[in-house]
Amino acid sequence: MNANKIELNAQVRTILGSKVRQIRADGFIPAVLYGNDQEPLALQVTNKDFNKAFKSAGESTLVYLNVDSQTYPTIIHDIARHPASDAIIHADFFKVNLSQKIKTMVPVAFIGESQAVKDGGIFIRNINEVEVEALPQDLPHEITFDMSTLVAFGDQILLKAAKVGDHVEIL
Repeated sequence: MNANKIELNAQVRTILGSKVRQIRADGFIPAVLYGNDQEPLALQVTNKDFNKAFKSAGESTLVYLNVDSQTYPTIIHDIARHPASDAIIHADFFKVNLSQKIKTMVPVAFIGESQAVKDGGIFIRNINEVEVEALPQDLPHEITFDMSTLVAFGDQILLKAAKVGDHVEIL
């Protein structure tokens, strides 16, 4: 479970369609909130605040979205980026039920140094993310693997070496 609660403020958006260019020019990202008994709600979040929250949460960590006087537990389900600048131009927030397990993809990170790589070997990464199932508040931000276990050429890191906690199931 995350020690830090990630919160993000949003406002209801009345500008829709191609007119959202003005929202982006004013420093906002158009977004939508949907899911779990939630009617789709058009929103806007500040670019700076969203980027900070997305860096901390990614697409697998719980984000509490504050809209007017209500707070929604969500995960950032999808983002759209500008094809040339790579800037985020739209975000989807999926409202979750905190008592219901969800399935999602969690990024994989490799830490440490491998003696086999130092000796001239090449590290081949077969996966970038892993599907897990857990309650939303138990979802890890990423799953880390220690590369220092790779001592000789041909050594492998297996998925069973993942340390994800008792409340997270790797699918």
